[in-house]
Amino acid sequence: MPQASSLFTRLEFRLAEQLFHTRWLLPRSPRTQRLTMQLFKRCAEAGHPDALSIYGHMLFHRGQSPQDKARGARYVLEAAQAGDIKSQYQAAKIHEHGCAQYPRREDYAVTWYARAAQSGHFLAAERLARAYRFGELGLVADSEQAAYWQRIVDHCPQAALTAA
Repeated sequence: MPQASSLFTRLEFRLAEQLFHTRWLLPRSPRTQRLTMQLFKRCAEAGHPDALSIYGHMLFHRGQSPQDKARGARYVLEAAQAGDIKSQYQAAKIHEHGCAQYPRREDYAVTWYARAAQSGHFLAAERLARAYRFGELGLVADSEQAAYWQRIVDHCPQAALTAA
């Protein structure tokens, strides 16, 4: 039976994605938005990695209560630990700036930025290059490390798109 619930969760997630990204399926109404959020929530609670990332991000940045923001941060960190690159970048930002549940930890931020950058996240590599260039995030200014991360930025597909 776990296979069936996993399939159902994947189907719910695909529907939530469609509702979230397309306007032609149903008009953008408060009811549609509530349905989309309920689907993302169910999938996140079932442990779907992409749902953890998307729903966690939405809760963290748009949640009304401190409990919503804390739950959003927890979901983002779960997705980051599961290997989601976007969530790794968001986890780094959470640790860089801190929040109620996760106080500012620059060493954790550097670790998450490095994981995301090594997996090809353009903004994470860019942040590390800047941090090493200017001695931010508790790092000592190091031109060699800054150049290393800048080379990763230059080789990321997003860098090619922004340069064009």
